[in-house]
Amino acid sequence: MSTDTPDIGPDVLVRPIQSRSKGYLALLAASLVAIGVWLAFYIQQLQQGLIVTHLGDWGSGGGVPWGLYIGAFIWWVGIAHGGIILSAAVRLIGLDRYQPVARMAELLTIAALTCAGLYILIHVGRPDRLVTSVLPAWPWRVHWSPLVWDVTVITAYFVLTATYLLLTIRYDIHRLRDRLPDRLEPIYKVLMVGYTEKEDAIVERMVWWLAFAIIIMAPLLLHGGVIPWLFALLPSMAGWAGGVQGPSFLSIALTSAVSGIIIIAAAFRYAYDWEELIPYDVFQGLAKWLGFFSLMFLWLQLQQVITGIFAAPTTLQHATEVKITTPAYWAAIGLVSLALLYIFASALEPSLFSIPRIVAVSVGVLAGTLVEKTLFVVEGLQHAHFALYDGVPGVYVPSPVELSSVLGTVGIVVLFFLAVSKVIPVVELHAIEDEHTEEVN
Repeated sequence: MSTDTPDIGPDVLVRPIQSRSKGYLALLAASLVAIGVWLAFYIQQLQQGLIVTHLGDWGSGGGVPWGLYIGAFIWWVGIAHGGIILSAAVRLIGLDRYQPVARMAELLTIAALTCAGLYILIHVGRPDRLVTSVLPAWPWRVHWSPLVWDVTVITAYFVLTATYLLLTIRYDIHRLRDRLPDRLEPIYKVLMVGYTEKEDAIVERMVWWLAFAIIIMAPLLLHGGVIPWLFALLPSMAGWAGGVQGPSFLSIALTSAVSGIIIIAAAFRYAYDWEELIPYDVFQGLAKWLGFFSLMFLWLQLQQVITGIFAAPTTLQHATEVKITTPAYWAAIGLVSLALLYIFASALEPSLFSIPRIVAVSVGVLAGTLVEKTLFVVEGLQHAHFALYDGVPGVYVPSPVELSSVLGTVGIVVLFFLAVSKVIPVVELHAIEDEHTEEVN
């Protein structure tokens, strides 16, 4: 082992579980406040109905029946899918460099899918409709309804990811048990039911096949398949139809997910002095992936704009012209373009790269992708291929109720990581085992 390389022992992994700082408590309080603000607005929505948003009606209610709620739903689903794709790729194609952030990506998937499901609950207005309408209709609509397909594949993805995560956690808990708090023994007993060391080799194979299934499902059924089908199969909505939606949605998912992982990894690195555990080159590598996916995102946006203004149907051309004259759209494109330019510049001049800068760029990318997906939903509805609502006034602007939901779901994700980091290691034991193996060799 090189004497220049700091020793990374198991105690480093359990540092978040064993410590509690003022910064942790402050972030906990901030996340609870964010959730509380959203709950206050949501209670108002439950009491008065969707009329308190700008989604109560078509036209007079603000121009569209879908808006930020559906845009944020797509955004969170994309973050979830992109996150688990990164984790699965670590196992499938040997991206061991990113193993320290693989479990963070898995946890981000669970949290983001939860938030995506929450948006469906919010958007139906009355939560009991899911029980009285959606669930009873599932058996006979699953064969032909893209909406029911959506619910089905997201549920399947959640189960796959949770299984994937549980199988890898058991290995770590068994080997780190003497360093974990006794007060959480009931939780660990449940997680470790039936565990023996003999299962490790079998679990490795199972996890590999789960990762393989996830990689296959992502482009075919998830953010490259069913989610864009919901829009691409509705040609009456300007800008929704077309095969480009699959690659476009997938590029946004990967761009958003890498941004989220960068932010989370940087937060843990800073909070728990994990400079050796999550080294600088991990962020440099993630930045390059972010640049690549951002380039894909911008290229596919260009394709949609060009086809929307050159010899396009009248309604599509009008919708595209409205989109490219909307300041919010160019703000979104500008944020992603800025990220790409920064990553390109830092590749040419490495001294420009820093973790705080790539974190700031990642926050901008997340904001940009959320705005773009919301505009995508809204513009298609406001400029549909039928004239039934032409005479109805109304321009959609997200209401405080809707905006509070973004604040609340971000708070939920933060709270999720704060809670989970006090129970299980957020970095796999394999990450330091593999590193030690490489050092010995």
